[in-house]
Amino acid sequence: MIRIVYVLCALTSLLCAGLLLRGFARSKTRLLLWSGLCFIGLSLNNALLILDKASPQLDLAVARALPALIGMALLIFGLVWENR
Repeated sequence: MIRIVYVLCALTSLLCAGLLLRGFARSKTRLLLWSGLCFIGLSLNNALLILDKASPQLDLAVARALPALIGMALLIFGLVWENR
């Protein structure tokens, strides 16, 4: 059951990324770009979580945290950049 939740979380974040990037392509609002890139990082984080939990021999804790960190850093950069 928990794997289904992990997969649904990954699909939801990927769907959010797609919708945000599609909105950016239509309106050219740069905050949508930064948000979409953040959600790509979060969806990669969720995909690596699925792989990490599927095989107990692998420890992907650092590899899981890296896409989320990069995605959040991009979002923070975009928020600061757009505020100027």
